[in-house]
Amino acid sequence: PSYPRDHRFKMSALLLALAKKSLRSQTKLMSFQKTSVRAFSSAGSVEVFNPDGDKRVVVTKMLPGTRWLDVLTKQLGARVEVYTDAKHANTIVPNSAIIDLIGDKCDAVLGQLTEDWSAETFGALKNAGGVMYSNYAVGYNNVNVADANAANIAVGNTPGVLTETTAEITAALTLAAARRVVEADEFMRAGKYLGWLPDLFVGKLLQRGTLGLIGAGRIGSAYAKMMVEGHYMDLVYFDKFQNEKLENYMKGYSDFLESQGEKGITCKRVDTVEEVLSVADVVSLHPLLDKTTHHLINSERLALMKEDAILVNAARGPVVDEVALVSHLQANPNFRCGLDVFEDEPDMKPGLAECKNAVIVPHIASASMWTRGGMATLAACNISSFLQGLPNYESPDMTPYVDGPFESMPKYCPSIVNMSEIQR
Repeated sequence: PSYPRDHRFKMSALLLALAKKSLRSQTKLMSFQKTSVRAFSSAGSVEVFNPDGDKRVVVTKMLPGTRWLDVLTKQLGARVEVYTDAKHANTIVPNSAIIDLIGDKCDAVLGQLTEDWSAETFGALKNAGGVMYSNYAVGYNNVNVADANAANIAVGNTPGVLTETTAEITAALTLAAARRVVEADEFMRAGKYLGWLPDLFVGKLLQRGTLGLIGAGRIGSAYAKMMVEGHYMDLVYFDKFQNEKLENYMKGYSDFLESQGEKGITCKRVDTVEEVLSVADVVSLHPLLDKTTHHLINSERLALMKEDAILVNAARGPVVDEVALVSHLQANPNFRCGLDVFEDEPDMKPGLAECKNAVIVPHIASASMWTRGGMATLAACNISSFLQGLPNYESPDMTPYVDGPFESMPKYCPSIVNMSEIQR
């Protein structure tokens, strides 16, 4: 086509600008790639970043984003070795491989919640001169903190960036279970849909039902707000500690509904788990995993729940007696569950995969790019700040680490769980 001269000039200028932007991006990517080299250890292949760094940090899996890597290589000036061996690319890295990775000299390790961090691994890290282990998770039930203390090794975790994303997956599991989304999806893909039917995949309406929480911390509260505000549900919760902030929020929401001519909602804290189970249409689990919450949901407590109730677990697998849950699902086809975690993860108890009334996903509660990248940054900042002798961060707001300018990150360790026990 023939364009006016000034229009051709504008298009040429635009194309030139785009070409320059593309070149800058390619140059940046090439520069980033040049900072890494492939290497081999006794554990297998690793990718090495900043090879001449004066400290050595081992990372047991490649992590999302690049900010975490900048923290370790630029802020700390460390040599970073990321385990990339194909043998364990999609599986849990065993202790033997972790110990081989640590080798004779290692200052810190950034590892995964699926790994066993106890006397054996902490001993290897201590013998290599290491002083820091950072867990790529907010929970650390895979870490024996007493063993870490005995080896004088600091343990970091990544709180403050998983709240909303975990609450969202909990809400997604709730809705998928209630409305039988997975069953219907499989039905369609199998070519079985022949036309609309009055009783085809009839599920459970959540509007004006009762939501039950076991554990009303940050994630439980965020989930409750999503469900109560979205579905006008009454809330009943069990927690060792009263959550006045959540109760006041729900009171304010109820007052708002009434001001708009709607019926309000209620929020009540009860004294026992059993009270929640007996009245709730949906029960969502949000406790910490310890000796008191192992198999918190067992056959006796499942029997207390409504015949068409929904149980959701995006906390920790062993909170639920999975064998008992399978039996309950098999005996009560109208009972449904949504699970993001499993008792013997990554394995499931026999029979669970065949239960059509169970929605099951592979521990993806934190799997949003913002959250997984933020977790990586916090885990790296724990290492960088601790090795620089910095104290613990006192604020629960982790966004300055994740979203703020790189140069303005707080000069603190985001979260060292055993800081008071460590001799520095």
